[in-house]
Amino acid sequence: MNQFRFSRRPDIGDKVRVSFEFFPPKTDEMEARLWDTVTRLEPLKPKFVSVTYGAGGSTRERTARTVKRILNETTLTPAAHMTCVDAARDQVDAVVREFADMGVTRFVALRGDPAAGVGTAYRPHPDGYANGAELVGAMKSAGDFDISVSAYPEKHPESPDFATDFDMLKRKADNGATRAITQFFFDNDLYERYVERARRAGIYIPIVPGILPVHNFTQVANFSARCGALVPAWLAERFEGLQNDPQTHALVASAVAAEQVLDLVERGVSDFHFYTMNRADLVFAICHMIGIRSHETEAAGSAAA
Repeated sequence: MNQFRFSRRPDIGDKVRVSFEFFPPKTDEMEARLWDTVTRLEPLKPKFVSVTYGAGGSTRERTARTVKRILNETTLTPAAHMTCVDAARDQVDAVVREFADMGVTRFVALRGDPAAGVGTAYRPHPDGYANGAELVGAMKSAGDFDISVSAYPEKHPESPDFATDFDMLKRKADNGATRAITQFFFDNDLYERYVERARRAGIYIPIVPGILPVHNFTQVANFSARCGALVPAWLAERFEGLQNDPQTHALVASAVAAEQVLDLVERGVSDFHFYTMNRADLVFAICHMIGIRSHETEAAGSAAA
């Protein structure tokens, strides 16, 4: 696919639902930026917002603190990430109970990246859950939770083939997953083919596209190479020569992501999950371009009228 193709429909914003991903802050400065982002995006009324969780519980306290603050200080519905990396089953179960006691009913259940980083070998904890499917089954037995899981339109980098990927996704769905959220991608044809193959494999849960606004093209290209996501030549050309022009880079990034979403809407997609990187401006602009309006803005407009 050389580029996205779409026709703008005036009612599109009424048919699109979004969710956002945040990560727990490490410093006071990062915490301030996160809450600026939360405050900016909250009026868009996302379906839920997810908060990531580090390997082996490395961000457990920060994740819990962030989720608790979202519950107590906003109107947003948080979904806490859970992983099985470097943790025994009883440890994972205890964290699930801790979140449930806070009032959390949504989770994102993941096997998680190897503790040594993407590209290294994954070794399950000897007393832990071996994979995402086992984790979903255990969580579903513990409570009637809404559980999102991962999906990979370009195949998980550790999988030998797509058949292995689809077998794992079906196990997660059969064990009670509510939906799958994909790794980011930039070629919508790949996503469409992936969904078609999933349906043929007997997987019928929603497969929500994960959208990554390109805050820094060089960083995204490098990360894409490590996780097996294709960066099309036409996308590289869009950002060519903008390394030292952040304003134009941001304008191009918001346009590219809006085009991608609108093209997917034309293909029948209605739910989107944005990887915000704890930054609001691009996501807010993209949502505005696809017709999702801030409820604060609408209220101000009604008052003025």
